[in-house]
Amino acid sequence: EFLSEEGGFGFKQAIVQSIVSLMKLVPETTESSLFHLCEFVEDCEYTQLSTATLYVIAELGPKTLRPSRYIRYLFNRVILENAVIRAAAVSALAKFAASCPSLRVSIVALLKQSKWDEDDEVRDRAMAAVRVLEEAMEMNPYVSPDIDLDHVMNEEEVIQLDIPVQGDLAMLVYGNPSPIPFHKLERSIKAYAATPGKMNNASEVLTFAELPTVDDAVESTDTNAIDHSTINATSQIGLGPAPMEIIEPKIRPDPAAAIYAIPELASLGKVFKSSSPVPLTEDETEYVVRCVKHILDNHVVLQFIIENTVENQRLDNVVVSIESDSELYEIIGDVPVDHIRYGTTGNCFAVLQRNVEETIESVEFTCQLNFTVVPIDPGTDDPSAGEYKEEYPLEGIVIASSDFMAKFPAADFRQAWNESNNDNEVLDTFSLQFRDLDVVVPAVVDFLGMTPCDGTGQLPVNVSGLTQHMLHLSGKFVSGDIVLVRAQLTMQAGSTSLKVAIRSENADVSRVIANCIR
Repeated sequence: EFLSEEGGFGFKQAIVQSIVSLMKLVPETTESSLFHLCEFVEDCEYTQLSTATLYVIAELGPKTLRPSRYIRYLFNRVILENAVIRAAAVSALAKFAASCPSLRVSIVALLKQSKWDEDDEVRDRAMAAVRVLEEAMEMNPYVSPDIDLDHVMNEEEVIQLDIPVQGDLAMLVYGNPSPIPFHKLERSIKAYAATPGKMNNASEVLTFAELPTVDDAVESTDTNAIDHSTINATSQIGLGPAPMEIIEPKIRPDPAAAIYAIPELASLGKVFKSSSPVPLTEDETEYVVRCVKHILDNHVVLQFIIENTVENQRLDNVVVSIESDSELYEIIGDVPVDHIRYGTTGNCFAVLQRNVEETIESVEFTCQLNFTVVPIDPGTDDPSAGEYKEEYPLEGIVIASSDFMAKFPAADFRQAWNESNNDNEVLDTFSLQFRDLDVVVPAVVDFLGMTPCDGTGQLPVNVSGLTQHMLHLSGKFVSGDIVLVRAQLTMQAGSTSLKVAIRSENADVSRVIANCIR
């Protein structure tokens, strides 16, 4: 009722989010809730909200008892709406056809009407869907089951009668979500292309497994990126970001480009993950130093970004010396920067080789900035006599176990968890000195270096007296193992109890992740 009344974007968005949350918490309301959403898109004046709602219908509609009843609403959008919504509706119809073989013939007939659409995107989506669906029908023709549906008592049995066969082409294209979100895929491909030696073989097949992981922590500093939070209702039930109107994002530089630009460092291999810059000095000091940790398979490269804020002097032969007693790392070299003039920034590097026989753990290094101060004549801007060597102490840098974990979202956490092998599962309980769930939730996410799934990274809104919360986390370890975590947080007197279940393909990796909790 409220959806049909007058209201702004935020008001309608909040209602849609509430409906989606209701379907998540009470699955029995799914069909009636979807009908409300179908009626809503008939008169919705907001393109972003319409496309996001169509995405929800396409994800949940095929799993209902009678998915054919939603086709009329979707095709109406193909006929009556603007190009952005028409494109979303075409994709939604393709998703229904891929998920429900009994509907393919009818939906293909509808999609063919969009092959002459005036918009290129709509036309291309329709033609691609028709081609894929026709090939899928040719490979696996649908045979109606010889059964009276009125005598099937279990709804689940009815749904199981109309599912694609194993390896169905349409499901491979439309039913399986991309392992890398589209807003990261372009950056990942560009990072792959920048890796030395990776683009030499034109016949090489590029797979998702070969692409480097793009971490959220690095890209979060960009304020001009596409805002996927405009409608986050779909992500709260694990459906991923909804389709949006295209907003041209600012190009983000690849943090690993600094490594690949130096042949000696590029020869170490592909960078698995680059951290956000870690400050090693205060911003008001004469030398401002930050550190980026580049994680490779068997090495760690520390990039020190140094800014000279002292007038009338130049820094020469600048290098950061590091020390640690740990046997996990061996310092095998460094790359100094020749000159850093006043008001400019330079990069120097320290290279560590990781002992693969040792268990990964958090290690702290002491750091010291070493350089030669060269006075500069303010009149001529030339070096003057009196240069001298200087040492400048820095804050220590910690290479934590979580630095070897990249944020890698699971398309469907529950499905991934159910399909994972629990032979390597690690169960543990911790007591954390936090008294507020608003603080402990982001702290646990930071400890593990993983990404929240199913909207569990945020606490439910407008819920008072909350004492428990379940976190679903996923990530990819430097070894290539996918890691899944279920973390149960319970508030107690003066502290928080944390129970974690960690699954991966390697028991040692699961234990390393458990040891990240501190």
